[in-house]
Amino acid sequence: MLVIVGGSMAAVKAPSVLRRLRERGAQVRVIATRAALAFITELSLSTAADSPVGTDAHWFEARPDALHLSFARVDAAVVVGASAELLAGAAHGHAGDLALATLLSVRGPVLWVPAMNELMWTHPAVQANAETLRGWGHGFLGPEVGAFGTRGEGRGVGRMSEPDDIADATLALLKKEASPAPVRDLAGVRVVVSAGPTREYLDPVRFISNPSSGKMGFAVAEAARDRGAEVTLVTGPVTLPDPAGVRVVRIESALELRDAVVDAARDAGIVVMTAAVADYRAATQSGEKQAKVAGDVTIHLTPNPDILAELGREKGDRVLVGFAMETHAGVERAAGKAQRKNADFILLNYPTREGTAFGGDDNQVTLVRADGSHEDWPRVSKREVAERLLTEAARLLPAAR
Repeated sequence: MLVIVGGSMAAVKAPSVLRRLRERGAQVRVIATRAALAFITELSLSTAADSPVGTDAHWFEARPDALHLSFARVDAAVVVGASAELLAGAAHGHAGDLALATLLSVRGPVLWVPAMNELMWTHPAVQANAETLRGWGHGFLGPEVGAFGTRGEGRGVGRMSEPDDIADATLALLKKEASPAPVRDLAGVRVVVSAGPTREYLDPVRFISNPSSGKMGFAVAEAARDRGAEVTLVTGPVTLPDPAGVRVVRIESALELRDAVVDAARDAGIVVMTAAVADYRAATQSGEKQAKVAGDVTIHLTPNPDILAELGREKGDRVLVGFAMETHAGVERAAGKAQRKNADFILLNYPTREGTAFGGDDNQVTLVRADGSHEDWPRVSKREVAERLLTEAARLLPAAR
């Protein structure tokens, strides 16, 4: 394995990544950029890797072979603490330092593990560079939501993934490389996905909402993209970054969600409604912040539109998938929901089961059809749930019937 250490504060975690890879049986080589050496020493990296560190200072030393070509003869490369500068250089084919020249010469899989401020990571230029690299088959891990800044004064998307996760993902990339080519069964299909919560404002500062993270919907959108679909993701307020290669429409209220989804679904082949839509909104929204009063307060609520039912009434040939969250009589209620709303199937969530509640990375669902037939799926990652969901949906497309 080749580990390239980028110029980020996260470079201090690089020795831990090197050790984790060696513990998993990998032979490790390491390159440190000039910027990385401002945060971490050659000695700490070489000790953790049990091999010399490649640096720009060593690049043009007298030697019988080209150093960047020597470092490139590896099974896989992982860029730890990948900075915006490294992403830009690689995406544009630059070879001005040892790290970039080596990346141009690596023929095995490459995994990028970004680390930077959220403002930088979400900038269109950085996202465009990441999308270019994804288009070449490079993998990405993170960044994650967490504190950033020298004093932890900010919180957002940009924190580097943890060393254990990086080691696992690097080895998984090798296994994926040895696997058959990914399924592209949704090439040419337009897929619409809703995700996250809605906010129903009572006044300018107070609202009704729920703790949906949007992770399930984002996983569906990313999986559909990777299977060749043209994807529109309509999402409520979440902290997740926009997935590269996906058209993202950000909304707040259920009414905004309804308009965006119905518009996007007009020519869609598959619509997947994972959003946790508020059932009610304020009948009258105050234009000013309401003062606190003594005693109880009564709020008049009115129902929000049933978006899944509206889509079902104009379903046509599209495949329509909904989600339901129940604490009891789940299969019966989900089957009734699928029947009433003309959905092809419903994925039933269990919010009280450990590890599958709002915000988690895993999910355990039951696929329920209108006739009451159902399949219990095991607890797996939300990405795996997304893949299974799309496999079921693809079978129902007109071309597959």
